[in-house]
Amino acid sequence: MILRKWEDLPDNMKKDSVKKYYDSLYKKRLSLLVKRIFDVVIAIFTFIMLSPVFIIISIAIKMDSKGPVMFRQVRVTQYGKQFKIFKFRTMVNNADKIGAQITAKNDIRVTKVGNILRKFRLDEVPQLFNIVSGDMSFVGTRPEVVRYVDKYTDEMMATLLLPAGVTSEASIQYKNEEQLLANADDVDEAYVNDVLPKKMKYNLRSIDAFSFLGEIKTMFRTVIAVINSYDKSGDSFMVVNSDRKFHRIND
Repeated sequence: MILRKWEDLPDNMKKDSVKKYYDSLYKKRLSLLVKRIFDVVIAIFTFIMLSPVFIIISIAIKMDSKGPVMFRQVRVTQYGKQFKIFKFRTMVNNADKIGAQITAKNDIRVTKVGNILRKFRLDEVPQLFNIVSGDMSFVGTRPEVVRYVDKYTDEMMATLLLPAGVTSEASIQYKNEEQLLANADDVDEAYVNDVLPKKMKYNLRSIDAFSFLGEIKTMFRTVIAVINSYDKSGDSFMVVNSDRKFHRIND
């Protein structure tokens, strides 16, 4: 993973508010290279190991609803590059054209199989292809659609210094994002004005404190978070708010 020279960054990223994050990452270029090697090796190994799972999930999706196995959507990654993300389809075909870009709790567009895949984040597995291609990394800011990136502040643009990620600290803290948006009158507006800025605080903090070891820890914490998605009672979710205090949202 090579960090571009400052003068080679897109003009909309060459801001003073981005420079401090760039300078921090520039000092860690060796760690960024190790990160890229790790991503490619582990992604290929994981794909080989999960090949049978790919087949089973693909069959389940086709049996459950009409439409393709894969969902592809244009997202934004490093330096503002647009790419198509790979995900197992968890919603009815063309769901992005008949509703909000963000999914809220009890969204009727989510299929039965899709609901299971989303609970355990299995829909994210095909992003191994995006990792190998270099558009994504295991850990990094989740890739947003263009319309949301257009709402970024100057400082938020710093998150585009690195490739988008499958998981992140923000993903862990907001793993139940769908329920947070469940009661919003306008899901897109609620996401842009409330959820996105709070998630970005975690993303920017992660970039400023970047370390390869820290990213390994984030990967393990993500696995633990998925396993503990539901509390023992099974009738409510544990959600972390911006103050890192716990509150419940009834199922």
